[in-house]
Amino acid sequence: MRVVILAGGLGTRISEETSVIPKPMVEIGGQPILFHIMRIYAHYGFKDFLLPLGYKGKVIKDYFINFNPVNSDINVNLLNGCIDYHSKHTFDWEVQMVDTGLSTMTGGRVNRLRQNLENETFMLTYGDGVSDVNISELLDFHRSHGKLVTMTAVRPPARFGTMCFDGDKVTEFIEKPQTGEGWINGGFFVCEPGVFDYLCDGDATILETTPLENLAKDGQLVAYKHDGFWKCMDTLRDKNQLCSLWDENNAPWKKWK
Repeated sequence: MRVVILAGGLGTRISEETSVIPKPMVEIGGQPILFHIMRIYAHYGFKDFLLPLGYKGKVIKDYFINFNPVNSDINVNLLNGCIDYHSKHTFDWEVQMVDTGLSTMTGGRVNRLRQNLENETFMLTYGDGVSDVNISELLDFHRSHGKLVTMTAVRPPARFGTMCFDGDKVTEFIEKPQTGEGWINGGFFVCEPGVFDYLCDGDATILETTPLENLAKDGQLVAYKHDGFWKCMDTLRDKNQLCSLWDENNAPWKKWK
């Protein structure tokens, strides 16, 4: 099963980084967040990736083209120019990158991959969010209900602490609790090929508006509720929080050895 990771957006809310590189290439612990997302999927055995590119897509292409030289020890024979790579890591992944336009919206990028996916079930997520969601359980849940799309629903931590009162007296203070209401779209979708029938506005299609709204109206959108860790790298503050978790060896999304 192929994994589509949306990797073409402008990332304007983290422009401190994205003026130079595309958002999925912003690094956490020395590797792009895109690579972290791929490792989440690979941990569960999903290693066939399809990346719709747009803004600064060449940076992402260069990263994978040069992956082995950069991440390996190298022996160069200066007499004949032969190069031997002694890889420190083995990643038996397939990574296909497709240019899908600079200004194409999320649904439009998916729609441009219609021919690449060959009428198959596929996974879909964003190139800026990590989670400890169990991908195998997500897929089993999707297969159990027989609908076109499963979306992972999450309840992120509140940005600020909350208080309970008895008059003016604070009876309880909770620092940044998980929100008790308001499930949101956490990405990590599983989609059937019938989803393409809902991507009808070409490159201008925004997945999160009309397509998902119509899928819900038609009873074809189901939520997989995930109460565990989820974090979107939307701002520089988010990036710094993820880096801190990684540096402290406390990154919940790191399931691999």
